[in-house]
Amino acid sequence: MGIPDIFDTLDAQLPWQRDLYRDLHRHPELSLQEHRTAERIETELTGIGYTVQRIGGTGVVGVLENGPGATVLSRADIDALPVTEDTGLDYSSENDGVMHACGHDVHITCLLGAARLLAGHRDAWSGTHIALFQPAEETAAGARAMVDDGLLSKVPRPDVAFGQHVMTTEAGTIGTTAGPVLSAGDSLKITVYGRGAHGSMPHNSVDPVVLAASIVLRLQTIVSREIEPGKFAVVTIGASNAGTKSNIIPDRAELLLNLRTYDEAIRTHIMESIERIVRGECTTAGSPREPEFEYYDQFPLTDNDAATNARITEAFTGHFGAGRVAHTAPYTASEDFSRIPDAFGIPYTYWTVGSVPADKLRRAEASGTVAQDIPANHSPFFAPAIDPTLETGTRTQAVAALAYLAG
Repeated sequence: MGIPDIFDTLDAQLPWQRDLYRDLHRHPELSLQEHRTAERIETELTGIGYTVQRIGGTGVVGVLENGPGATVLSRADIDALPVTEDTGLDYSSENDGVMHACGHDVHITCLLGAARLLAGHRDAWSGTHIALFQPAEETAAGARAMVDDGLLSKVPRPDVAFGQHVMTTEAGTIGTTAGPVLSAGDSLKITVYGRGAHGSMPHNSVDPVVLAASIVLRLQTIVSREIEPGKFAVVTIGASNAGTKSNIIPDRAELLLNLRTYDEAIRTHIMESIERIVRGECTTAGSPREPEFEYYDQFPLTDNDAATNARITEAFTGHFGAGRVAHTAPYTASEDFSRIPDAFGIPYTYWTVGSVPADKLRRAEASGTVAQDIPANHSPFFAPAIDPTLETGTRTQAVAALAYLAG
């Protein structure tokens, strides 16, 4: 399938994109508080002819209808993180304690850039393009909020959906894969109960600190002894909280867990095993109350449709050349993007775009200092290279859309 050349105006619009990116980076906003960001997106989309509406609070959706054909949904997330920036950039965050430390400002800029290219070259394609800007990805709340606010009835039903993420791979390169590309993620708060007592009289207590410690150790056996070797699963205990003073045995303890899986059956098994182990340890300890389980910040699996991924990979290879498109291994990070195409019941694919200059990455690889010298997403030092990252991400969004709209 040939992709028409709509990129003759890209060089001319890149200065606008660079300025837009720096503006977004200076003014990051936390999840579901992206008011200024949403207003800027609305202004840009309206100015190029998209029909724009708010969905899900700070979510923005633009629709550009251009005759008969397929309907493509392209998504970018827009929220920032509660991180204090330490990059030293001259366009660093001006919002104290808030930073675009995950590259969502790149995602916004690239999708707006692709929308501008499509709007300016309507003779090159036919169909409908939906540019969806989703809030609150970092808290797993944004996609659900848009669906709950009637997204499915407020926009044309797409035939396919796309998402992308900037990563600390080589700038100018793209990574694609079929099947799982991002893990399902679940956070879990467990509260176990004991009986408080004076620290000098442990015989009067049911000690929840000892109980929690036993649970922490026992949970380590889920992955090591219950999951088939070679299958991916992570069970992390990120916090264990109990007590206020050295000579007081408290009456409860809290554990905070994080789970990552690529397989729904394994995900279910891990949750059931956690609850079984916790209940068993509580019974053994003589806990006076049943434990409590609170699941939150739950991210779905991002599982790329094989046929869609193959079509997009072919389009990327044809446009960029085989040397810039590579198969990527699944990441253990998580996303809520897939809730949107899953709600529509449509296929999707999600790819990665590199952001680290090749020479910098090669030096770090050669010296074995990648972890120290290449700050990853969510780091206060995270700073994607503007060029060629913005151009690459803009092209990927446009090429993917044209793979369905230019037929």
